Amino acid sequence: MGLPDELTEQDVFLGDVIMAKPGEYVSDVTEGITCVEDLPKAKVKRRSRTYKKRPCPHCGHSSYRDKVFTRTLHDLGDLSANRPVDVLATYSQHCCSKCNRYFNADLSDLADPGCHYTRRVVHLAVRLVVEDGLPYRPASWYLWRDHRVFVPWATIQNWVEATGEKS
Repeated sequence: MGLPDELTEQDVFLGDVIMAKPGEYVSDVTEGITCVEDLPKAKVKRRSRTYKKRPCPHCGHSSYRDKVFTRTLHDLGDLSANRPVDVLATYSQHCCSKCNRYFNADLSDLADPGCHYTRRVVHLAVRLVVEDGLPYRPASWYLWRDHRVFVPWATIQNWVEATGEKS
């Protein structure tokens, strides 16, 4: 199978996409976009933490599922598609009939309680600032440019200060 006339041996093939030669500058496709609606739409991955019964964390009694909720988390982006990734985490809420308390299925493997970002994003952002010494604003830009996840610089600052690594 021969190469098309316009291609040389130096061109790289990845599936149906012809990649630029090594060292060739390719600009960011999102550069200059000022309207949020014009940004690439997020790729959605679904994760489920729904269970029929879970032990109550307070008394240990086996508790039935009462409700199901969905939580959206921002994850590191899909670089091959040049799009952000959102994780839709579906989880169950249970009611203990013995102590009459409500509790949710554990999502701590995906994200901290109340956080809009996955643990992978948080750990990468903190590492960029603490280990690589990047200031907060360039770290925010780096996360978007190289990982397609937008994190405000003040959020990164809060994460770093919470770890106690930088003052």
